[in-house]
Amino acid sequence: IGVTGLGSTKDFSTLISNMLPDLEVISKSQQFPMYLYELKAEVSNGFDFSDDSDMVTAPSGKQYTRKEAITDTGLKHFTNFYNDTSITKEDLFYYIYGLLHSEEYKTKYADNLTKALPRIPRVKTIADFRAFEQAGRKLADLHLNYENKELYPVTFTKDISQLQADDYRVIKMKFASKADKSKIIYNGKITLENIPIEAYEYVVNGKSAIEWVMERQGVATHKDSGIVNDANDWAIETMNNPRYPLELLQRVINVSLETVKIVNNLPHLKI
Repeated sequence: IGVTGLGSTKDFSTLISNMLPDLEVISKSQQFPMYLYELKAEVSNGFDFSDDSDMVTAPSGKQYTRKEAITDTGLKHFTNFYNDTSITKEDLFYYIYGLLHSEEYKTKYADNLTKALPRIPRVKTIADFRAFEQAGRKLADLHLNYENKELYPVTFTKDISQLQADDYRVIKMKFASKADKSKIIYNGKITLENIPIEAYEYVVNGKSAIEWVMERQGVATHKDSGIVNDANDWAIETMNNPRYPLELLQRVINVSLETVKIVNNLPHLKI
């Protein structure tokens, strides 16, 4: 779980990842993993035939011991309060992710969150704890697996069923007008409309998830190095799908709407 770090000028936000993230994926971010990996030993052949499920062997041949990042003391802080030993460290991890999305939490502690890392309160009831936990699991699934989610059924201004691979090439997506975000011009042949405005309420690192896709899925030249970043190359060479930028946009619209729905249905913050 990554959160906005100290010294950031952006509003607090959080994002989960299943791979090592760049520290600026969230502004000045602080990352809180589910597991920690401690170097155990060197092995010669790069394979691990141990029955120890907490042992992990990297391709380099280095062997690590996997440890849970949440301490036993941290877990007891919750199990004792709710008198419920069925709560696991994984439950607590997803409870945290759900809680950090609470608009009440972010508003109530807005001043604190600009000066210190977030503190995790205990909500009053086990029912609310479980509600935040289940919400956190659903949010994590959306945010980790966004590339596999269904395409949002946008309306296209023109029929795109007969377009060829080259017709999906994108240079820079833009809104039809600054005042209307319900319509996105993908390229000269594809325009999406009737995008629900509430989808833009899902904001990560100071910008809606949709606008992040619009910004990054295109062609840009780095001013100093002259290096060209072309999302179309990734779509064709890596994803084997020239429609990937368009489909990613549709998937993220869907993910954004589902995120907003889950967040809006979180319990009131009673601690």
